[in-house]
Amino acid sequence: MNNDKVFVSLFPLNSEFEFSIIAMLTLGFSPCPNDTFIFHALVHGMTGYDCPSFSSPELEDVETLNAWALEGRLDVTKISFHALGHVLDKYVLLRSGSALGRGCGPLVVSRKPVAKKDLSEMTIAIPGAYTTAAMLLRLYCPECQNVVVKRFEEIMPSIANGDVDAGVIIHESRFTYQDHGLVCVEDLGAWWEKETGHPIPLGGIAARRNLGTETIQKIDQCIRSSVRHAFDHPEKSVEYIRSYAQELDEVVIRSHINLYANSFSEDLGIEGVAAITEFLKRGYSSGLFSAETSAMIPNFFISDGNDY
Repeated sequence: MNNDKVFVSLFPLNSEFEFSIIAMLTLGFSPCPNDTFIFHALVHGMTGYDCPSFSSPELEDVETLNAWALEGRLDVTKISFHALGHVLDKYVLLRSGSALGRGCGPLVVSRKPVAKKDLSEMTIAIPGAYTTAAMLLRLYCPECQNVVVKRFEEIMPSIANGDVDAGVIIHESRFTYQDHGLVCVEDLGAWWEKETGHPIPLGGIAARRNLGTETIQKIDQCIRSSVRHAFDHPEKSVEYIRSYAQELDEVVIRSHINLYANSFSEDLGIEGVAAITEFLKRGYSSGLFSAETSAMIPNFFISDGNDY
């Protein structure tokens, strides 16, 4: 399925008035503050690089973007690392733009404290079947099979109202769940860090493999430049971030960005690559990924010399 968009240049290429048709790449990321922080400069032409042309970005919740990645809908997209394990035949992970870290993982929350052994008897809301949060719950509690999918912003009200017993929350919800009268049952990120020693890999930016090495590397360079611009000039992205944020409180927005946008967002580095590799391997061992896609785990990220 080819979703490339085109526009016609208004400037003639030669004296015979031939006109250029330039392919525009499709781009998608979430409206969460860390993503709008990272992509602000790229979207507004502030990277300082001759970047590929993108059509207007699609800002959608991460599970929508995961579903679109399964279809191969976008050229460049934010994606949960759980979903990445299902699309390694179509997409390659960029080294820039990712969300990894320590102390930033999804939380299992409920109306009252719950022992781990009792979680398997509860109805648990997850923010999407292909989210990293869903996979972490599976790794932490394989017996927890009674799950229901809800948009992430619906999970806390659903728990508070008694529609579900517990939920796995992500994004800025970790800063506000107590306002809903909820308690933390388990910090899945802390569990992962203790279990593996790695930072928790949440989501990254993937590009379609058929774009080719040169284009993919240029996209990666441009996103890295956008990240650097965001850190160097944080004041310039404030209004763009607020226009899409679920929580408008300035402290919550800044806490969100400080937690999820960090050195891993500029470049995965050895530590980031190791964490994602471990995450994908554990997903395969748990039966979440096919043998075909698991064979591509060693080549999941962009690297000089890779054959895409």
